[in-house]
Amino acid sequence: MDDTPYSGRFEAGEHRFAVRVYFEDTDAGGVVYHTSYLRFMERARSDMMRLAGVDQRAAMERGEGSYVVAEVNMRYRAPARLDDDLVVVSRVDRMSGAQCLVHQRVMRGTQTLVEADISAVLIGPNGRPKRQPRQWIEAFERLKGTD
Repeated sequence: MDDTPYSGRFEAGEHRFAVRVYFEDTDAGGVVYHTSYLRFMERARSDMMRLAGVDQRAAMERGEGSYVVAEVNMRYRAPARLDDDLVVVSRVDRMSGAQCLVHQRVMRGTQTLVEADISAVLIGPNGRPKRQPRQWIEAFERLKGTD
């Protein structure tokens, strides 16, 4: 038996990460609370980066910095509910300098429930943006199929 946590998978340049809605994710009516979508997307982005070969923990431990979310633009289309099986689909749209732009969709089957455009910026220990390592940019470009 493999006790390794689930990390999702890549398909056609997109990362797919399955989540189930638990009681802690919902309001008193059993509808997913709006900030729960942000947690689902954060987990999906973190595992997408890990699978792409970006070791954020090692970078932090070496004092090279870490990603922070600089901007979020979300559109809510339909609610998810307790016990729903969802998939967070993440796609890197653009990499430039310190910034990584990621488009994410939270899906129930073929229905898009929430869409978001996320801007993550790599910052150094001094809190200022810094250029992403070339190997990270190359890893994401390979996933996009554009290198």
